[in-house]
Amino acid sequence: MTEILEPLGEAQIAVFVSGEARGSNMQALLDACMEQRIKGEVRVVIGTRAEAPALTRAREAGVAVHVVSPKKYEGQEEAYAHALLRLLRRYEINLVCLAGYLLRLPAPIVAAYSYRVLNIHPALLPLFGGKGMYGRRVHEAVIESGMKVTGCTVHFVDNDYDTGPILVQRAIPVFDEDTPETLAARLLPEEHRAYVEAVDIRTSRWLCVKGRRVLVYDPFKSC
Repeated sequence: MTEILEPLGEAQIAVFVSGEARGSNMQALLDACMEQRIKGEVRVVIGTRAEAPALTRAREAGVAVHVVSPKKYEGQEEAYAHALLRLLRRYEINLVCLAGYLLRLPAPIVAAYSYRVLNIHPALLPLFGGKGMYGRRVHEAVIESGMKVTGCTVHFVDNDYDTGPILVQRAIPVFDEDTPETLAARLLPEEHRAYVEAVDIRTSRWLCVKGRRVLVYDPFKSC
C-alpha cells in the first residue's frame, strides 16, 4: 500500500514524556523552534507523572504542561486516549512527538493522528527495538551483540512498539572500550539532530510511504 503525505506546514507540536524522561530531545525541539530551524512551536508537553524532569524543563521554558496518568485509566485505554485527544484538540496540535514516552500509544491516537506521530529510538531499527527496549537496555544489547555501529531512528508510530515506517536514521561507531553510558552520551547529540531533521521533513516535504519505506518525492511525479 502506498500513502502520499502532504507537508504539514507550520508545526503545532505536542511532546509526550514518561515519568523518568529527562527531556533532552524535547529541549532540542524547543530550541529548534525558537531558532526557526523548525517552523512552528511546541505548544504543550504531556507527561505521565508530575515529577518527570522533562516537565520541569518544559515549565521553565514557558510551555504548557499537563499530566495524564495512565494509572488513573488502568484497563480503560479508550478513556485514556480520549483524555489525551481532548488536550491535543484544545491546543490545535498537528504533530505529536514522543520523547521518552515508554508506553504503547493508544490506538485511537494513532488513528486520529495517522502519520502525524513521531518517535525517537536510540538504535538502528528494526534492530534492538520492541517492548522493554529503551535507554540503557538498548545500549547494553548493542554492545553485547558485537555490532560495530549503532545509531538512532526517528519513525512514524503505529500500533506496535518501534515498527512504524522509518523517516530518519543517524549512525555512530561502537568502540571496543564503550560502555552503555559512553555510547548513550555519544549518541545523544545525533538523536537531537535526527529529531529536528525529521520534524522539518514532515512539515516541509511531500512524502511517499511504501510499507516501511519513506521517500521524499516530487508531487508532480508518480511515487
